[in-house]
Amino acid sequence: MSGGGFKPLRWVGRAREELRAFPSKARRNVGYALYFAQLGDKHPSAKPLKSFGGSGVLEIVEVRDGNAYRVVYTVRFARFVYALHAFQKKSKKGIETPKATMDVVGTRLKWAEEQERQA
Repeated sequence: MSGGGFKPLRWVGRAREELRAFPSKARRNVGYALYFAQLGDKHPSAKPLKSFGGSGVLEIVEVRDGNAYRVVYTVRFARFVYALHAFQKKSKKGIETPKATMDVVGTRLKWAEEQERQA
């Protein structure tokens, strides 16, 4: 792993509760991918979330029993890895993440930015 020091994980909004609604194997796999992020590395199931450019916002995609589960997190900040949102992608049309979901991510990302500024 590339390293960069261990960063604690902070859950934003209802992200932890949202993740708890996932099937157990999906939760376990997402947790492992988040652990990679805490170590300063990127798990193979994580990819940049295009709507946020190359700004350190990533999405973990976990496919389980034909369903797509996703967790969005950011490694943009020095102190923490922030888990921003966890959701099941239900749309069968295309791969684009729905606008309402992106709005949740944007709002929670702004909250994380504010937390970092206040530190």
